[in-house]
Amino acid sequence: MKVHYINVLLFALPLNILAHNQRNHKSTTPHTRKIPTTRLLCECELYAPANYDNDPQMREVMENFNKQTQQRFHEYDDRMKSKRMQCKDKCDKEVQKIILKDKLEKQMAKQLSTLETKIGTDDIPTCVCEKSLADKVEKGCLQCAQNLGGIVVPSAGVIGEIASLSLSAWKNAAITSAIDFATKKGIQAGTQVGIQSAIQGVMSTFDLDCIGGVALDKLFTAKTFKDQMFFVGKIVGEYNKMVDSNTVNTHGVFSYWHSFFNGNTPKITQSLSASASDIARRAGKAATKMTTDTTNAITAEKTSEILSITTNYSTAIISSVVAIMIMVIIMVIIYLILRYRRKKKMKKKLQYIKLLKE
Repeated sequence: MKVHYINVLLFALPLNILAHNQRNHKSTTPHTRKIPTTRLLCECELYAPANYDNDPQMREVMENFNKQTQQRFHEYDDRMKSKRMQCKDKCDKEVQKIILKDKLEKQMAKQLSTLETKIGTDDIPTCVCEKSLADKVEKGCLQCAQNLGGIVVPSAGVIGEIASLSLSAWKNAAITSAIDFATKKGIQAGTQVGIQSAIQGVMSTFDLDCIGGVALDKLFTAKTFKDQMFFVGKIVGEYNKMVDSNTVNTHGVFSYWHSFFNGNTPKITQSLSASASDIARRAGKAATKMTTDTTNAITAEKTSEILSITTNYSTAIISSVVAIMIMVIIMVIIYLILRYRRKKKMKKKLQYIKLLKE
């Protein structure tokens, strides 16, 4: 396209030169008509398809035009769809109204045909303001049933659930306390049995009612009655004390041990230690057995008492909730009956009013 413009400009230059030369020479009138030399824009092929396709600006303009056109068509389709839906919904509603109206007219005509045509003045319903005692009672029962259904039933369920959870928490805490109490009582009973077993073992095995001048019931405590080293130390010490004071032969048991081992101190000490350790072990076993038995017995007793108490409370809670539910069911039944009567009465009033209008 630029080439054509350059050619046009170059062609105009010799024309100007020729015109200038003709003004300097003698002009002669030509006998033939001069044909003007012109150049048309169509010769430049401005509107050729190749120029449109290759020009990026024209291409961008065409793309924008296509996009805007498509967008407008889409918007138009959306508007038409929404309008069609609105028209369809409106038509459906109108059709339903017409169908319902025809159905009601047929039903009322059928019902009115069965009614008596002779209507007295007493049969016409009175004004709404003139309410009888039955109407007032009916309205009160309706409100009461509604309140029971909306407030009392959920409240009863919530209260019953809270009471059950509280009772369960109390039961768990009571059982834990009972186990602790039973454990303490079992330890006390086991300690007493262990001390008595240790005293009886020392008296029966070594024929001693006191050691070192201290009575056995004061010597053995909750900490020492099953301590083997304590037993060994006390028994061997008592034997050595008698040997040192030359009174071992006056004691029957120690005299027997002394004569049996011919005064061999290591063997006598070993034998006495074994016997004393055995007494401590037997005392510990007796204490453990008594502790376990006492703990289990007291735990079972207290647990049964707690379960009986919780059972009674649970029965009371369940009975209360069941009673409330029965009352609510009765009130709901009354509400439904009264509601049915009210609808029937209103229907009859509407029939009378329609007959009067006709």
